[in-house]
Amino acid sequence: MDQFKQMTDWKKNLDKFFGENFWNEFDGIIKPTIPQINMYQTENEIMCIVNIPGLNDLNQLNIYVDYATLELRGTIDLQHASGSVIKEEILQGVFEREISLPFPVRADKIKATYKNGLTFIQLHRLISDTSRKNKINVRLLEDE
Repeated sequence: MDQFKQMTDWKKNLDKFFGENFWNEFDGIIKPTIPQINMYQTENEIMCIVNIPGLNDLNQLNIYVDYATLELRGTIDLQHASGSVIKEEILQGVFEREISLPFPVRADKIKATYKNGLTFIQLHRLISDTSRKNKINVRLLEDE
């Protein structure tokens, strides 16, 4: 049976029983975090580096951004079938992962690239008109 599907089904059943926030306290300890991701933040930007080995076709990976959520869907297929398995730590199969972002991001300014098994996703902070600060220049009025 597909390892990802097995774990996803297991997680969904526990979500129904305990509630969706159940995993937040155990993130990375009990449930596998697949694909693995590193996130880096500056004041107005987020860089995500996602570990997706064996991606031979970029159409196997779907990336969605919705306000402050990053969603990754795809397939990891290492295509190694010769010999018998002695140890298998790199999971293969279909994956789906949602990651909460530290702030809302712009949908029109997203860049994603793939190289050497890593996907780089660059996101930019959404600055709404209501929260944007504008610096006001103060001029000295001269007595006339």
